[in-house]
Amino acid sequence: MKISLACAVLVMSATAADWPRFRGPDGAGLAEAPALPLPVTAANQLWCVKLPGPGHSSPALVGPRLFVTCTENATAKRSVLCLDAATGRTLWQRDFPSKTYHQNNDNSYASASPAADANGVVVSWTTPEEVLVVALDNAGQEKWRRGLGPFVGAHGSGSSPLIVGELVVLSNDQDNPKSAPHNYANKAVPNEPGKSFLLALERQTGQTRWQLDRASSQAAYSTPCVRRLENGAVELVCANTANGLTGVDAATGKINWVTDKGFTRRCVGSPVCGAGLIVTTAGSGGMGAELVAVKPGAKPAVAYTMTKPLPYVPTPLFIGERLLLWGDNGQVACLRAATGEVLWREKVEGAFYSSPIAVQGRALNISKTGDLLTLEVGDTFAAPARLPLGEKAFATPAVAGGLLYVRTLTQLFAFGKK
Repeated sequence: MKISLACAVLVMSATAADWPRFRGPDGAGLAEAPALPLPVTAANQLWCVKLPGPGHSSPALVGPRLFVTCTENATAKRSVLCLDAATGRTLWQRDFPSKTYHQNNDNSYASASPAADANGVVVSWTTPEEVLVVALDNAGQEKWRRGLGPFVGAHGSGSSPLIVGELVVLSNDQDNPKSAPHNYANKAVPNEPGKSFLLALERQTGQTRWQLDRASSQAAYSTPCVRRLENGAVELVCANTANGLTGVDAATGKINWVTDKGFTRRCVGSPVCGAGLIVTTAGSGGMGAELVAVKPGAKPAVAYTMTKPLPYVPTPLFIGERLLLWGDNGQVACLRAATGEVLWREKVEGAFYSSPIAVQGRALNISKTGDLLTLEVGDTFAAPARLPLGEKAFATPAVAGGLLYVRTLTQLFAFGKK
């Protein structure tokens, strides 16, 4: 197979007008919005709406509809909202009762981002008793739901579903307390290993198409990316500690390739495809410690590896022939994607859980304190423009229909040309 063409197809799919999942088409984080004024300023704000509760999930947009999830911290109630993308007006809201449970203080009961298509939206969330996937139509009516068994995790969950053609895909990766280096004492986490698997459900019915059982170690919070092959096949690329990087045929669940070893740390950021490579990171303690760049294929080859400083939560970003690594602590590095050569590494103010996206050759990201940054990406560093939004933020920005959507903890902003 010719990797260059596969990646070209991936880039073309990212120029669509929709943003149907976490980090947009195929999880690449690439947007085509030539009319979007950059850098983003307060003068470009079209609307801002108050959401009914906090959340860390990123918005998904298909056509005129924007989907986002929220929670109620005291009860863990989950809410799914559908908004008019042009005005921010709420079209409908559906609430789902739940129960509180232990999770990381920086996690949320509404962390997983929704996935959408022309038929509606799919959401997922967990409690220790159940991993749940729910499909709603465009009127907010429930079409189906699937309970996937209990969840074992010291920090809660976070991987988002994605819709791939006629399938709904979820990476359900869980902790193995017997092998993961965590203190589970006095926590509501059993000592038995969680059951990890990659799952594909029928989009229309929720019935299982295939399930690929996976080894468990430290639960991953990454969301698979999509790689489109020259022969028309679609491949899911997954990352976790126990298995490393794995390419899985989306239609059958068959493993196409797997790296020869896993990671020693937890995978939180998602894998990403570009420049003929797949890149992912792993880390712990708020800092990335391992990066691997792989040339995929029947016998995947490691192009290069890196060690800290690296991103832990934010996902890397390919912009043309460059690779941007936006660290949790504001350390940002720009690399030659093909070789890993560091062109520059600079510190920007702020701490980050959001993943950068690319628009017009610039990277957009938002800090945990709510500053929206616009960064020129070239062979030399230029200080980013900064727009304070006045509230904490954990979600990744989205671009659809030429507009930029930014979710803070309890608000949703739209920016564009007036």
